[in-house]
Amino acid sequence: MTRGFLAAALLILPATAHADWHEASSKHFVVYSEQSPERLKEFATNLERFDRAFRRLRGLPDDLAGKAGRVTVFVMNESAAVGKLARSDNVAGFYLPRASGSVAIVPRYAGSTMPNAMPPMAVLLHEYAHHLMMTASPNRVYPAWVSEGFAEFNATATFGRDGSVTFGQPPAYRVASLTTRFPLPLAKLFAADTLKLSDEERGGLYARGWLLTHYLAIGAPERKGQLGSYLDAVNAGKPSLEAAAAFGDVRRLENELDRYVSGRLAALKLNSDQLPVAPVQIRKLGAGAAALMDVRIRVTVGLPQKEMAAAYEEAKRAAAPYPNDAKAQAVLAEAAFAVRDLPAAEAAVDRAIAAAPDMIEPRIRKAKILFTNAARAGDRTPATWTAVRKEIAAANRLDADHPEPLMLFYRSYVQSRQKPTELAQKGLEYALEMAPFDNTLRFNVATMLMRNGEKERARSLLAPLAFAPHGKGFAQRAARLIAEIDAGEAKKALAELEGSDGGEDSPTVPSPSSSAP
Repeated sequence: MTRGFLAAALLILPATAHADWHEASSKHFVVYSEQSPERLKEFATNLERFDRAFRRLRGLPDDLAGKAGRVTVFVMNESAAVGKLARSDNVAGFYLPRASGSVAIVPRYAGSTMPNAMPPMAVLLHEYAHHLMMTASPNRVYPAWVSEGFAEFNATATFGRDGSVTFGQPPAYRVASLTTRFPLPLAKLFAADTLKLSDEERGGLYARGWLLTHYLAIGAPERKGQLGSYLDAVNAGKPSLEAAAAFGDVRRLENELDRYVSGRLAALKLNSDQLPVAPVQIRKLGAGAAALMDVRIRVTVGLPQKEMAAAYEEAKRAAAPYPNDAKAQAVLAEAAFAVRDLPAAEAAVDRAIAAAPDMIEPRIRKAKILFTNAARAGDRTPATWTAVRKEIAAANRLDADHPEPLMLFYRSYVQSRQKPTELAQKGLEYALEMAPFDNTLRFNVATMLMRNGEKERARSLLAPLAFAPHGKGFAQRAARLIAEIDAGEAKKALAELEGSDGGEDSPTVPSPSSSAP
């Protein structure tokens, strides 16, 4: 990716002190930034064009489930601020897939001139490709090289001034791994899910995965359909290396790739008339929302308890002048809840609800506060949980497709030691349909299914996690549970699932994407 494109894609402007915060609202994204409204609108429009291009190429329906399904993007002025939030100096941006609302954090510029630095826009598109992939095929297994190669193929999409989107640009930040088949030849690439890879080999997985995906997708028409056949074989239970028979002679494919990467690479361009998108709405944030934006970002990402306490104190000071501002009071409520100052959280959330009765986030937080109060007190009386469910229902009425009220409704039965109703169980499954990328929610649904004796359905939910390249503990745990189910040890698997069933605010925080794999 050229530096010229990076500038255009990220819409770079010099950082300015005390700039106004603006919100760009579109069908699939909500973007917050201090850049000019014109630049922000162009940036958000490019994201929508990417979404449209992705869906068009893969024949995916635009079945977005309401506003809750949108990805919120916070654009920071400095790359150092992103690194601080991610607790790493080697981070170009990161993405948090959550049922409560998926979040991406990127800087306005890369902050590095190193050739292996992953541009922020590439991070955002890479992770959004994962997001769409999981949404479109939530229970399909993708070996690591397909998952990451596919995401890399989409990460380098370029945006023309004429409204076009072009796929196929090589990832300049992986050039060192791209120009050699070693240390990860194809035979090892196909078996990567079962191997412990070195850092160098992991870089090769991304690079060779990109190259093979690129070749099969747009560079070799004569191999059309082979990738689909390979994935069908993997999902039928064949080991990845055995499923690679779909490609024929692996050594021949390897030689073809070596010739392909040293020649002229194919590209795929979609013109603007193929990518109609609705206009992006831009608005300047009110004084209260802007004053709390820094705290909002930190609380949304999550902080260690000591830092969260400091953020809460900052939130109290910043929100004090805006008692009737729903956005400001909602952030204050989030910060208070994070440090478990529940009386203050409830007072703030009540002010937010009074100021904006149709705003769903305070309603959800109110339900969580009542839920937590009852759980802490060990209160299982029907009247208490009826009141909790009444608040959950109020949130659900504002957006029937929002996953969180559905999750809370189910958990209200688990917490009160009551058998979840059929409606509650169906609601939890529907929540996963709306947020298939939330790993904690996926484990919770698998737990419910195991309790009901539906071990095969539970297994199908766990299978994609076992192959997740960034899953780490999730992937290991899912693989172990699948092995237990396959060995006829369903009771053991259920006991493990119940032993770490997610709580009402269980986090789902994967490793951030960075400039190196």
